[in-house]
Amino acid sequence: MGRAWVVAGIAHLALFLALGLATAWKTQPQTVQAEAELWSAVPQAAAPKLQEPPPRPPEPEPKPEPLPKPAPPRPAPEPKPDNSLRDAQIALEKKKEEDKKKQEAAERQRKALEKKKKEAEEKAAQDKATKEKALKDKAAQEKAAQEKKELDKKKAADNAKADEDKRKQEQARKEAEDKADAAVAEALRKEQMQRMQGMAGASGGPNATGTALKSSGPSASYAGRLVGRIKPNITYPGDMIGNPRAEVEVRVAADGTITSRRIVQSSGNKAWDDAVLRAIDKTEILPKDTDGRVPPLIVLGFRPLD
Repeated sequence: MGRAWVVAGIAHLALFLALGLATAWKTQPQTVQAEAELWSAVPQAAAPKLQEPPPRPPEPEPKPEPLPKPAPPRPAPEPKPDNSLRDAQIALEKKKEEDKKKQEAAERQRKALEKKKKEAEEKAAQDKATKEKALKDKAAQEKAAQEKKELDKKKAADNAKADEDKRKQEQARKEAEDKADAAVAEALRKEQMQRMQGMAGASGGPNATGTALKSSGPSASYAGRLVGRIKPNITYPGDMIGNPRAEVEVRVAADGTITSRRIVQSSGNKAWDDAVLRAIDKTEILPKDTDGRVPPLIVLGFRPLD
């Protein structure tokens, strides 16, 4: 581009000089004025003055001939196109076009950079907001998890306490039942001991061992009657190995209604024990003895093969 500018400048300067010279040549006058003085080297005397003859009468002036028409001026030759000037103009236009394209490209690049910067800022702001939201959600989840953990811990403690209280209550109830059973058993033992001691005037047989005038215990056949009443209700579908005995303590009301039952000595076969308990529950009411009474506490034994 520098070389093109130099060539363009030289071409313009040459054009201006040519135009100036042509204009000066056409406007320069064609006449030349000059003066001269002559000096004699030897002094000489002057000659007598020439007497001029009298003037002749003036001759008639001839009519002036018409001046010839001037030839039309030749058209000025068209200047030959200056390739260097045209190249300089083309180069200048190309330079302007390139500068314009560069400016447009720079403007586009600037706008693209601004857009990219704006998008980056928006993305950074969005990422920051997302990160803050994620942190808040995580904190909320951790707080909720901690609260749930504490609640579960408290609930577990409450359940454990409730289970412990229930266990203590069950143990106290069982101990109370065991004490009551022990008291009843002790009373029966004392009663049996009194019967065994005998008493004059008793109505018992020669082998009677009671202490009362009249026997108050169950008759000899009463236990068999009870077993015969309960055993048909036993349902045991499994196979039995051996002939194990299950002893059951049965509490009965005055009218013979069974109020409770429990295994006092297991047969070793839980299925047989459960079958005996189900049969007692199914029986519901026990028959009365020959004296019209039903003992309040009865211990019965059951064997599958008896």
